[in-house]
Amino acid sequence: MKPMLATRGDHVPTGREWVHEVKWDGIRALVDVARGQVRITTRNENQVAVAYPELAGLGRLGHDLLLDGEIVALGSGVPSFSDLADRMHVRDAAKAARLAQRNPVTLLAFDLLRLDGEDLTGRPWSERRAALEALGLDDPAWQVPPTYDDGAVLLEAAEAQGLEGIVSKRVSARYHPDRRSKDWLKFPIRPTGSYVVGGFRYETGSSSRLGAVLVGEPTADGLAFRGRVGSGIAGKAGQALGGLLADLVAEASPFSHDVPRVDATGTVWVRPEIIVDVQYLTLTNDGRLRQPAYRGVRTDLTVADLGGDL
Repeated sequence: MKPMLATRGDHVPTGREWVHEVKWDGIRALVDVARGQVRITTRNENQVAVAYPELAGLGRLGHDLLLDGEIVALGSGVPSFSDLADRMHVRDAAKAARLAQRNPVTLLAFDLLRLDGEDLTGRPWSERRAALEALGLDDPAWQVPPTYDDGAVLLEAAEAQGLEGIVSKRVSARYHPDRRSKDWLKFPIRPTGSYVVGGFRYETGSSSRLGAVLVGEPTADGLAFRGRVGSGIAGKAGQALGGLLADLVAEASPFSHDVPRVDATGTVWVRPEIIVDVQYLTLTNDGRLRQPAYRGVRTDLTVADLGGDL
């Protein structure tokens, strides 16, 4: 089974037909508890239970369960995807146990799909939620996050606290595995920043169509690499940006430090003169833009306006 997915909403719904939850910044997972054993399956159907030994205790609760939720790292007080980086791909049990002591995770279970052999996916959300809350899942390693009646207020609070966003759910909705449904609406909070373009790459198989740009931030030490941006660069937007960059081709990278090989391979370097706006989810611990999307060229800004002298 694959999890039910939310559709991006254009306005937060109101009324008693809807409830609202925080959108957690972690790893979506289905957690199957049967006969004391715990299986954890990610959205791409990878089995990852060995990476999260702290969740093995769910097998001792005495229930047959299928939970839908988000695995998060709360070490910094709020969920941080970056803090999950050293946990996600571990397949050695001994290493995973050591990491669990230093950087524990928490399962935030927001839906219950099976309980003691009974399939609950055909039940409305309200009934599934009541059954989930009745389980008493209250432990540092697994919790049931709260829901809220006022989505607009929750969205404001989520933005103020630096959270990822919110999800609004229709209380009468059934659970539809592997389907993106309008019964669940997501409202991500994404900041936008202005960055300097230091290079570009063509689309795979093309020598003319822009595929991505490499961007950086002016610092006292030069242009710091902040990531590769490919989303949003298509059609006329990409053609216009490509035309601007074609006149700025340079022989060497303008970035102050070596760009990772995966990003540098195939890159055409340019003089750092074009500034673009980039929308992103969060910054990683090493200062990279997570899930960046191109928004447009800022002709009203110069590198000096960003605090740099390149």
